[in-house]
Amino acid sequence: KGAPTMLSLDDVNTMLHEFGHGLHGLLAQVTYERLSGTRVLRDFVELPSQLFEHWALEPEVLKKHALHVDTNEPIPDALIERLQQARRFNQGFETVEYTACALLDMKLHAAGDGVDITQFEKDELARLGMPAGMVMRHRLPHFGHLFSSSSYAAGYYVYMWAEVLDADGYDAFVEAGNPFDPAVAARLLKYVYSSGNTLEPRAAYRAFRGRDPEVAPLLMKRGLIKEGQPA
Repeated sequence: KGAPTMLSLDDVNTMLHEFGHGLHGLLAQVTYERLSGTRVLRDFVELPSQLFEHWALEPEVLKKHALHVDTNEPIPDALIERLQQARRFNQGFETVEYTACALLDMKLHAAGDGVDITQFEKDELARLGMPAGMVMRHRLPHFGHLFSSSSYAAGYYVYMWAEVLDADGYDAFVEAGNPFDPAVAARLLKYVYSSGNTLEPRAAYRAFRGRDPEVAPLLMKRGLIKEGQPA
């Protein structure tokens, strides 16, 4: 009681994620409202939100906002380094857990009616070679994304696909040597945040990045490869 309310790192990530969705709508420069903001293809809708999460662990951002509650001192560099290392902890497991969900999602929606969900899950995980000590992030009987609406049915993969895009997209700022590079930000605004559904997603991304996305930045972000290793 009487103490300031503080945010966890997960809270910050969620705030930046949803702020990215909000900017996608607020910055829209389109003629028709139905083509604005998040009204894009499902493959593209999570890019503007997930991209914003990268600034959560950007040292320049943390030094301004991650301040000690009593002393107002900025977060020390050693703790920033530990946070960045922690982001890569257990990513092999998490990648497998997620990928299993995405693959079973697509397979299930191609299977037709009358499927025994429990047996289907068991058989498909065995076919994929799922390690015995691991489980799916969401077991099929309570996999809400698949059954609560049509938005993510056969589309759970979009989070990982968006992570390919956001990791590669954030690398444009890394390559520029400035997480707030004005030229990169201007391209991002023009071809991603303001264009809504007036551009085909592949064309929009190519216009922003100058090429198709590459998977290596995602694998490095998750600590699955080191810089310079083949993807």
